[in-house]
Amino acid sequence: MLFDECRAHREAQRRLAAIFTRRGYREVITPGLEYYDVFSLPGAAIPQQEMYKSTDSGGRLLVFRPDSTLPIARMAAARLQGHRRPIRLYYSQSVYRACPELSGRSHESPQMGVELLGAAGLRADLEVIGAAIEALKAVAGDYRIELGHAGLFRHLAQRLDLSPEQREEIRATIEAKNYGALGELLEPLGSSPEARALRRLPRLFGGEEALSEAESWELDGGAAGALLYLRKLYTALLELGLGPRLMVDLGLVQRNDYYTGVVFSGYVEGRGGPVLTGGRYDKLCERFGPEMPAMGFAMDMDAAAELLEPHMFRENTVQVLVHGEPGFEPRAQQELLKRTAAGQVCEGSVWETLEEALDYARMEGIPTVAVIGESVRTIDTGGRA
Repeated sequence: MLFDECRAHREAQRRLAAIFTRRGYREVITPGLEYYDVFSLPGAAIPQQEMYKSTDSGGRLLVFRPDSTLPIARMAAARLQGHRRPIRLYYSQSVYRACPELSGRSHESPQMGVELLGAAGLRADLEVIGAAIEALKAVAGDYRIELGHAGLFRHLAQRLDLSPEQREEIRATIEAKNYGALGELLEPLGSSPEARALRRLPRLFGGEEALSEAESWELDGGAAGALLYLRKLYTALLELGLGPRLMVDLGLVQRNDYYTGVVFSGYVEGRGGPVLTGGRYDKLCERFGPEMPAMGFAMDMDAAAELLEPHMFRENTVQVLVHGEPGFEPRAQQELLKRTAAGQVCEGSVWETLEEALDYARMEGIPTVAVIGESVRTIDTGGRA
């Protein structure tokens, strides 16, 4: 990244950090290198071929951090057991994953996000989704939030005789909204209520009508409970005034198996994929320590930086080139420090002669050269103001 790209990234980070801090979240950083075992737990759902691997001096397998939620859950279990709950954490760090060729995705992805640990229920879900909405509004004028529930697909799939491989294949086709392939996969499963429901899942996105159709299936058990809670959360979010910005997508089945409840994605105009993803993962922390419900989200900071208006981050125009005559170089540095402390954008001249310094200033559009000798004099170069 160069120049304005760096400035846009820093500005996006500044805006989100301010939002998270005002909401009571505190920053944490996890190692860029982690032991492979942290990410090979059952249900982590990060394929090993997507992880960049290395070894330490003892031959133990390491990975470059492919996810932030798992190491934060491990850290909370190890170092924050006695901390009063809920625990509000935020992070700004990159994750590393090997992406398919021609996918248009970077193998190194900077992210910012929050994790709310030790809180469950409607209030906690509204808190995290509210923070996500505020983060989207900080970088984009137009956005929408899509809601789903990881428990719906899980409970439907559990009622069917599926191998883990079949289950993942069905999940992937639902996520991709590949209706033809999904029909072929479900054909051998007959016409059970669960199979019919799975066939309809990727088509159920929109407003309240999507929830109403799913409720008409008269499912029981965990699937019915997931729909009931999703309706409750959807109604509560409408009361926040989201209106057309809020959608339901029952085909939103995140690949990460650690999600147990509500899942959501944030979209902005002009970008095909989500710029923000998150959800509830109530069973993850107990893999590392005590049971602790949790919810969080991560924002793609490359996308966030691109969404900011480019003209806001043009480099500050250099106003003065400070040139020291022979023998007055230290004094020129003192003058430079005085001017920059006063807020001027200045460069120090590295040229041997005043003529070279003036030529440089004219080519770069620097309007003034301050010449430091027995006295201080300024020369107008005719450059930009």
